[in-house]
Amino acid sequence: MKTLKLVFLLLLAAGCQSTESYDLVLRNATIIDGTGEPSFRGDLAVNADTIAFVGNLKGKKGKVDLDLNGLVLTPGFINMLSWANVSLLEDGRSQSDLRQGVTLEVLGEGTSMGPLSEDMKKEMLEGQGDIQYDITWTTLGEYLQHLENKGVSTNVASFVGNGTLRRHVIGMENRKATPEEMAQMKKLLEAEMKAGAVGLSSSLLYEPSRYADTEELIELSKVAAQHGGMYISHIRNEGSKLLESIAELITIGQTAKIPAQIYHLKASGEENWGKMDSAIAMVNAAREAGLPITADMYTYPASSTGLHTQMPEWAREGGVEALLGRLADPEEQSKILEEIKFGHGPDKIHFVGFKNPDLRKYIGKNLAEVAETQAKSPAQTMIDLMLEDQSRIQVVYFSMSEENVEKIIQQPWVSFCSDAGSYTNEGVFLNQSTHPRAYGSFARVLGLYSREKKLLSLEEAVRRLSSFPAQTLKIKKRGLLKAGYFADLVVFDPEKVRDKATFEQPHQYAEGIIHVFVNGQQVLNNGEHTGNFPGRFVKGPGTQ
Repeated sequence: MKTLKLVFLLLLAAGCQSTESYDLVLRNATIIDGTGEPSFRGDLAVNADTIAFVGNLKGKKGKVDLDLNGLVLTPGFINMLSWANVSLLEDGRSQSDLRQGVTLEVLGEGTSMGPLSEDMKKEMLEGQGDIQYDITWTTLGEYLQHLENKGVSTNVASFVGNGTLRRHVIGMENRKATPEEMAQMKKLLEAEMKAGAVGLSSSLLYEPSRYADTEELIELSKVAAQHGGMYISHIRNEGSKLLESIAELITIGQTAKIPAQIYHLKASGEENWGKMDSAIAMVNAAREAGLPITADMYTYPASSTGLHTQMPEWAREGGVEALLGRLADPEEQSKILEEIKFGHGPDKIHFVGFKNPDLRKYIGKNLAEVAETQAKSPAQTMIDLMLEDQSRIQVVYFSMSEENVEKIIQQPWVSFCSDAGSYTNEGVFLNQSTHPRAYGSFARVLGLYSREKKLLSLEEAVRRLSSFPAQTLKIKKRGLLKAGYFADLVVFDPEKVRDKATFEQPHQYAEGIIHVFVNGQQVLNNGEHTGNFPGRFVKGPGTQ
């Protein structure tokens, strides 16, 4: 009798197991789990926000049960340098990135949305353009929580910008921090690290970030290191002093005992293209010596920043507002005109963004063309446009080589970024042009560089879009298809995924991404946004 009862119980348990239900089952997928290992055919189950099972589910069902018919299933992608901090306030759907499979936006290149002083809040309000928003936060942690509370479709994380710390404590002065000011910056940084920041960033081409010397960056990096964070930098010079600038980053990482990453690795200017082999060799040598040095990149041979970077360094002292004041002074303007030496030919500088609607007729044209229509020199045209627009003017610089892009993309220590906002191709976002990297940087990895040029396998491409940046950031339970990990998932057609954005028409979504799930909720269904906003403030290792 006992034997019959035991058999009955075993059969009952087996029956329960076979009919066990999950919230979501993705069935019959080509699974690329983010480790870099070969793909395999299988199923994945989700309960609530977490992956519950990866393998062969057999008879088990999901409340939502999708047969993927062999489509590729991967972890969500991580944008290591996103400028979506304002665009997400306008539209939390994050569509230009989401439609490429991005499920985590990492913000804060050199400047961050906190910590803010009252003066900084006032400047931010006065500097707003087409997108208007209230500033209801003071700290970076409060801003990130504000995004989650407001509703975003992607997860968000951020570095603390050293430029923001400097602006908060020192202002725009180009000088060494006093011991008291260093102590204050360290205190602000420590508070943000405890609140969930992923590390310290710098952007050493721009004011006031560039006013920090190596010693200051080391001391701040030590604070980030104490909380498990990393140091990441737009290095001081990506052209004539590229190698010296990489050496500075390696020194900071080594001295502060902190992982260090190069933002958007490149060699800018044709005369500097030959330095890329040495740059890669420097990073490899540092890594072989045991230093955790990494880099990220966007997948285009053109960069985008302000037109103001063509001005002499002394003229840029104090920031854009101070520069505009000097340009408005005839005597100062005359001196500046004499010293302008274009780092890029005027025909390689293309306009993509103006504050003044009357100047938007020049979007898509290059500086040489506009100068010709105005019958002025390119230098004078540049100055006059900046004064009329009262801004730094956003431009695209065609300054890099495709050969170097292909060299960088093959390095196993390189992740990917957009270095752009995340937009919807409608409404206020169409008032300006943008770099196509906003709509295509990640899709190009899968389509152009993996499928077509075969520079890296699809499994390696997925690893460097997902688990590698997650591990670099020390973010737990994201970046892999593994039971117990958060269900940030991407489903795409490997034969159709591709970028469509061009420099002439950048506001075009990528194709081939079918479904996207963030924290277990579907945000993209058959390529269309679902209206769900499950994104969260993803906190760094200091809070874990």
